[in-house]
Amino acid sequence: MVLTLVGSPISTCTKRVVAVFLEKQVPFKFVPIDFTKGEHKAPAFMEKQPFGQVPYLDDDGYIIYESRAICRYIAEKYADQGTPLFPTDLKAKGLFEQAASIEQSNFDVYASKAAYEAVFKPNLGLVTDKSVVDSLIKQLEQKLDVYEQILSKQKYLAGDELTLADLFHLPYGALLPAVGSNAIQERPNVARWFNSLTERPSWKAVKDGIVVTA
Repeated sequence: MVLTLVGSPISTCTKRVVAVFLEKQVPFKFVPIDFTKGEHKAPAFMEKQPFGQVPYLDDDGYIIYESRAICRYIAEKYADQGTPLFPTDLKAKGLFEQAASIEQSNFDVYASKAAYEAVFKPNLGLVTDKSVVDSLIKQLEQKLDVYEQILSKQKYLAGDELTLADLFHLPYGALLPAVGSNAIQERPNVARWFNSLTERPSWKAVKDGIVVTA
């Protein structure tokens, strides 16, 4: 049975999952949700995703949500095809989990909030609080200074092999220029690393939105 992903074509978290589907060369059916119609808050949707957020995955009745959890599930279920993204060696797996934690605790917490404030709020008719954006970007820059140190010694965040932890950065990292931040490109090793991710065909295929085919 083909896996079904339910999400928004423009959602950052949905893009994160679809990029991993493409890396792993896994066929899937995409069911788009329209935020403007409140479809993510409809009872039928919230029965599957009780927080009313996108995306969620339906694998023949097995429901899983949270984009990073879905990515891990795909990477492990289809470990033998496409790009290896999830280590099996214990020590390598430990470094992967460390890198995945870094992304959530030291990158996403600032980048996603800055993107909401500077990019998403205006689209909702709300006013951006520039002081909030400036504070978040300043904190992110301090974290990226540490990224610069780490990436001066290795190609990727968990070592010299690409993992999910790297790909997790893409949706919000790609929005930083729209936020008004050039923090990634100002750090040569961070720029080298992130540019290698944005050049991957999987990201190029989803960066402008997920194309829904009939």
